[in-house]
Amino acid sequence: MLATTKSYGLLGLKGYKVDVEVDISQGLPKYEIVGLPDTAVKESKERVRAAVKNSGFKFPGKITINLAPANQKKEGPAFDLPIAISILCASEQIKLGEYKKFVMVGELGLDGSLKPVAGLLPILISAREAGFTSFIVPKQNEEEASYIEGVNVFAFENLKGVVAFINGEVKPMPVEKKIWKSEQLFASEDFARVKGQGIAKRAIEIAVAGGHNILMVGPPGSGKTMLAHCVPSILPDLTFEEALEVTKIHSVAGTLDLSKGVVTSRPFRSPHHTATTVALAGGGKDIKPGEISLAHNGVLFLDEMPEYSRDSLETLRQPLEDGRISVSRASGTVEYPANFILVASMNPCPCGNYGSKDLTCSCSPSLIQRYMKKISGPLLDRIDLKIDVDRVAYVDLTTDAQEESSEEIKKRVDKARQIQLERYKGENIYSNAKMTSKHIKKYCKLDDMSSTLLENAFEKYHMSARGYNRILKVARTIADLDGKEDIEFSHIAEAIAYRNIDKVML
Repeated sequence: MLATTKSYGLLGLKGYKVDVEVDISQGLPKYEIVGLPDTAVKESKERVRAAVKNSGFKFPGKITINLAPANQKKEGPAFDLPIAISILCASEQIKLGEYKKFVMVGELGLDGSLKPVAGLLPILISAREAGFTSFIVPKQNEEEASYIEGVNVFAFENLKGVVAFINGEVKPMPVEKKIWKSEQLFASEDFARVKGQGIAKRAIEIAVAGGHNILMVGPPGSGKTMLAHCVPSILPDLTFEEALEVTKIHSVAGTLDLSKGVVTSRPFRSPHHTATTVALAGGGKDIKPGEISLAHNGVLFLDEMPEYSRDSLETLRQPLEDGRISVSRASGTVEYPANFILVASMNPCPCGNYGSKDLTCSCSPSLIQRYMKKISGPLLDRIDLKIDVDRVAYVDLTTDAQEESSEEIKKRVDKARQIQLERYKGENIYSNAKMTSKHIKKYCKLDDMSSTLLENAFEKYHMSARGYNRILKVARTIADLDGKEDIEFSHIAEAIAYRNIDKVML
């Protein structure tokens, strides 16, 4: 007898329908799976066999399973449940035809228990877009499914429960829908604890307010890492649409906290400098997202940037420009979103003292040049703000003066972000950093004095067209923080000051 159930596979963040067809015939016991299954799918035969028997059902003899479409590679253990249900339907142990309306995913344990699967959220969203509204999933994926509107999701702990439901023996309620609430990411540091460094604090505030990339250059012990760890404390709250985008990526990567079901705060990713290119960009045999994509709608912090391999750093060029990254491997090409704020730090030279006010550099000019060239010019050109962070003076460290807290800075950041959301409403961008040339022409008009200043800086520092545009974007953010409708002379001057480190580094 023949039976077919519906399931879903994933290619990147896009789901595709898979028909699980099972045919049971007479003959010697045999179990065959076709339809380009990977190793995890091939091994399902033993998991399914044990799960069916240990759940109190009979396992038939000669079985042929086809995963259609046959030309699409099937990966992962999520097809265990639909395979088992198809076998039970084909062997007439499930009587009702209700199973045909459900999309099923789930990994089976040998005892028949249902284990969670990665990537459930993008599966649900893709299937809903294709017109499917009824789903059967593992109980541990329940939280993840509870935030998706327009679908009925039934969650079960084991195969026996699923069969009882399909046979009409039990009538459980679908997963209850929950209201999403944004949470502020826990920050290990607060700007109130950072003594001095007024210029760096101001630059970080501008970077977060407008979604700009920032590079801090200074000697060891100047507080660059501490400043970076303060960034999460002033990030704007995550919207529900942004949260779904982030959750899909983390769900596919298998890093989602299943107890919460959905991401509630902006990511802050800080990969070690020994991270490989694949770890940063993504890849592997099943093309999982890397750190660059896991930082989507959040922050990617690279401490001691020149210590990362040149190949790894160059993978940043596409996402910093386009907000996405294409990962190509032998098994195919997948595009992941990668719209993040890059926060990077570095020493000015190998010993770290070059340019310091009170320390002597022991590096030769050629050594400094080789060190600086670890970061390519095109990559550096994509960073909006570049600031010197020198050592904190003794008087600043010992003063009792109260520094401004992250809470106060965040109020200004939120106000500036709200201005940008209103300005770009309906234009599919949410911050000044993502303005295109069309937006720059419309929202970054300059008076004669400001235009002359920018022209002089452009010639003096041999800026690229990209550098010119990024100065205008930063100036627009500074004007928003000041609550100004138009970009003024002081805003352009400050934006230029955050790029003049180019003359030292390039």
